[in-house]
Amino acid sequence: MTTDLLPALTAHVTASAHASPRTCRCTTATLAAREDATVVRHAGTVAKAHAPDADPAELTLRLTVATRLPGILLPPLTPTPAALHGRLVTHWPYGTPVDPDAPDAAPWEAAAALLARLHRTPAPTAVPPMRGPAKAAHALALLHTTAPHHPATAPVLQAWAALPPWARGEAPMLDTATLCHGDLHLGQLVRHPAPDGPWLLIDVDDLGTGVPAWDLARPAAWYACGLLVPDEWHRFLTAYRAAGGPAVPSGGDPWTALDVPARALTAQTAARAVTKAVVAGRPLDEVEQSLVDACARMGSVRPVTPSG
Repeated sequence: MTTDLLPALTAHVTASAHASPRTCRCTTATLAAREDATVVRHAGTVAKAHAPDADPAELTLRLTVATRLPGILLPPLTPTPAALHGRLVTHWPYGTPVDPDAPDAAPWEAAAALLARLHRTPAPTAVPPMRGPAKAAHALALLHTTAPHHPATAPVLQAWAALPPWARGEAPMLDTATLCHGDLHLGQLVRHPAPDGPWLLIDVDDLGTGVPAWDLARPAAWYACGLLVPDEWHRFLTAYRAAGGPAVPSGGDPWTALDVPARALTAQTAARAVTKAVVAGRPLDEVEQSLVDACARMGSVRPVTPSG
């Protein structure tokens, strides 16, 4: 992130939040400050500076989808991105996020129902492919560059190499029609209108067409690694099936569809964890080691690839 982006984005969202200049006592808060996304809130307006390599045409198409699916995705305040310090900036209404300190209130059923609706809805405009596999491939490439000799790197790379080409972003996905979120986790939900409106999905950066099981893969991977308790996983899966979600069979074993995406998300998450630990100069913590251990176990069992 450039050093002048955050203050510029703060001034930008402050000006965007009000119809006319005036003395303002509204609250401003930085919600995220990363290389791939800087997000600032002022009053009821949120401005997001997207990754430096974000494609303006593709991002505009994704904004169009969010505009046309208001009951599923949070609609943007403006249909096209603006430019600021060489970054694309989008504007959104503020929504109340999931409370990380209240895990028992996590909206697993709402997330599942929204995903099922998204997966069942034809794309209202042409959109690029869902970016999940490409993002996972980037995380693995960064691990290889950053920590080639770390003892955790080999099992993660081996688990990744065993996946089919589509899951590594090296070939077209098996499904080119289903609309997918591309990066589902509980941080991608907000209540709008705040504070207690209905839950909606946010963050369209990875939205596109692809294999819908990818959107279930992160909670599936967490469950398989022991990081998500069985009750929460089953609540999520049951709600998705009850809402008619097409990513998994309506009954029976869901892992025929989930195995490859869950392995890919496990490898991606493990790669990010090892990279982060190496950059910080510290050992892996217990959760990070559990992800690496899962990758090592995956190496002994071939992935399930029912579609070839």
